[in-house]
Amino acid sequence: MTTENPTNVWVAFQHRDFRFYFASRFLSAAASQMVGVAVGWLVYELTDSALALGLIGLCIFAPNVLFALIAGHVADSFDRRIVLLACYSGMTLASLGLLLAVLTGSITVHLVFGLVGLLGTARAFSGPAGQAILPNLVPKDVFPRAVATNSSAWQTATIAGPALGGLLYSFGADKVFLATTILYLGCLICLASIKPGLRVRSKEEMTWAYLTAGIHYIRRNQILLGAISLDLFAVLLGGATALLPIFARDILDAGPTGLGMLRTMPAVGAFATAILLAHMPELRSVGHKMFYAVAVFGLATIGFGLSTNFYAALFFLAVLGAADMVSVFIRSTVMQIETPDDMRGRVSAVNTLFIGASNELGEFESGVLAKFFGAVTSVVIGGVGSLAVTGLCALWFPQLRLRDRIASEPRKP
Repeated sequence: MTTENPTNVWVAFQHRDFRFYFASRFLSAAASQMVGVAVGWLVYELTDSALALGLIGLCIFAPNVLFALIAGHVADSFDRRIVLLACYSGMTLASLGLLLAVLTGSITVHLVFGLVGLLGTARAFSGPAGQAILPNLVPKDVFPRAVATNSSAWQTATIAGPALGGLLYSFGADKVFLATTILYLGCLICLASIKPGLRVRSKEEMTWAYLTAGIHYIRRNQILLGAISLDLFAVLLGGATALLPIFARDILDAGPTGLGMLRTMPAVGAFATAILLAHMPELRSVGHKMFYAVAVFGLATIGFGLSTNFYAALFFLAVLGAADMVSVFIRSTVMQIETPDDMRGRVSAVNTLFIGASNELGEFESGVLAKFFGAVTSVVIGGVGSLAVTGLCALWFPQLRLRDRIASEPRKP
């Protein structure tokens, strides 16, 4: 008999493997955020080009397209812990490569793009495995709390990571990449400490039908399809992360330290929201809440784009992050609960591809628009587009809009 109380916000920490996974999540997220700040500022210094900033996102996104289906198969067929160890080893090597290039003075924009591509490849495989492993670490009744708690690890790291990355960059790019290499090594140690045996061996051959099963499952499930579509197009249009170096240097005159603060503020809002969600009782009318949150995301994006004051920009980015956290929490929890365990890797791979499209491909879209229309116009257009997508998805996916509770019994594939 268990003595756990699933309403206790810290109940997931009673499970040893979850504690190590939480720590690995925090360390890797902090490292990724620091790399993002350093690479963005470094590329803008090397090229002075908004399009080059957008290409960073494209280099991360392209591997998601190439490997999405294979990554889902890998997550469903092999020990997810081993998969994550391999992925974060690749990220460690990419960070080390950036460090050595800066130290030796051989850094070029093409080398940066190549190493960012390696990071993107590792993320293409770590995303499905990381999402699929979480339900294996805690009991089902604890899982919604584990999602909120795990999200707080990411958000805490995205508060500390960009700020620390911007601060360290003021002393040299090599200081940032040295720190990120150490953080990735710490992540590997935590993952290695999780007990082995989390393998989910597929009993089916790796046919095209098997690989695409995740796509078909989502297509048949209108709630999952609506949630992913809403997130994809709203963030694809409304993302402004790629253009933050332009705002920090040319519009707000904030420098690399200010860039770190700008990248931190969405996480500040998201972290506060994640803590609030973890303490709240079970959410009701989650469909309406998700659509309202995405609408607020679009409005905050417009507010940030029009800001000429540094502190106003920080405020709108915090609101943007808070709204996005509500959407992410509802979508990710519903997806994992509704998906059978033997399909979570393939479904998560599709979800990871959509997330990559919304984030990294959105950065590329922002860079292209900024090249032709300027950074401010690009961000405002994106915010308006997010509002339009919210209204259309509310009409197209009534099952999602009218969803009351998060939890339900998993559906059969």
